[in-house]
Amino acid sequence: MTNEELVVIGQDGACCPGLSAAPLDEDRAVELARVFKALGDPIRLRLMSMIASRGEGGEVCVCELTPAFDLSQPTVSHHLKLLRQAGLIDCERRGTWVYYWVLPGVLDRLAGFLTTARTAAGAPPEGLPS
Repeated sequence: MTNEELVVIGQDGACCPGLSAAPLDEDRAVELARVFKALGDPIRLRLMSMIASRGEGGEVCVCELTPAFDLSQPTVSHHLKLLRQAGLIDCERRGTWVYYWVLPGVLDRLAGFLTTARTAAGAPPEGLPS
């Protein structure tokens, strides 16, 4: 999957049907599973949160992310690579350092997909199952 793809949610910005609107075909399920697998690791979830908290168009250097973890810089970079492969973030090398940002619209499309599924399932608006 390339950095511009989050096809399971809608690359063109259009809202795709949520999880409960129609059964997922095999390709969409594989791509969506890749996104959830990337976010399913606590380190990657924290990294995603740290990058996303910079706001739209915000970016963060790997040199700012690494000190937040008891991990080596190469290990943090590996986690970031998996987020990139899932189509959630992108990066640019500037000299020694690499800067990361959330791809535009990714979080909105993912939230829209999950909200549609949650609403259709009749789940309460706040909180997740424990």
